Amino acid sequence: MNKSRLEAFSDGVIAIIITIMVLELKVPHGAGLDALRPLLPVFLSYVLSFVYVGIYWSNHHHLLHTATRVTGGMLWANLHFMFWLSLFPWATAWMGENDFAAMPSAVYGIVLLMAALAWRPLQAQIIRTQGSQSLLKRALGSDLKGRLSPLMYLAGIGASFIRPGLALVFYVGVALVWLVPDTRIERALESEHK
Repeated sequence: MNKSRLEAFSDGVIAIIITIMVLELKVPHGAGLDALRPLLPVFLSYVLSFVYVGIYWSNHHHLLHTATRVTGGMLWANLHFMFWLSLFPWATAWMGENDFAAMPSAVYGIVLLMAALAWRPLQAQIIRTQGSQSLLKRALGSDLKGRLSPLMYLAGIGASFIRPGLALVFYVGVALVWLVPDTRIERALESEHK
């Protein structure tokens, strides 16, 4: 099966997720800067989630470049991943509209954690399809960032009940780790074509 339909579907879902998130931003009630203050948590939540969705979109693009064909297992693994991404607008709005309160911040972290965990089966399906000489497997190597991220999400979830602002430090920290595009796949693709 050709991967172009999987790419198009995933791109469409991600575009809708971003659209839903931006529609949650409300217009300030007033013309002064003081009217923006109550909306700041919602806006900051949106920015963080937009960055996360952008990181996932970019890495998803690179990930699918390593796939030579699409299997049923890959389709289901991708749907599982898309499900958790589709909860970003809801978790983002709940956290932002409640000024980063403990429970909404923890649930936001759970959604981030589940998206990260759902990423792994998608990678595994691509590797399984490619066999023992998988380009993706070689590119990932030990995958330190991929193993560290869930631990940081768990720390953020726990911190949200102690000090919600600290949870954001962990969530932003993971985003910063992934903000620089992961070049492992690009390098592996380049060496494959030499």
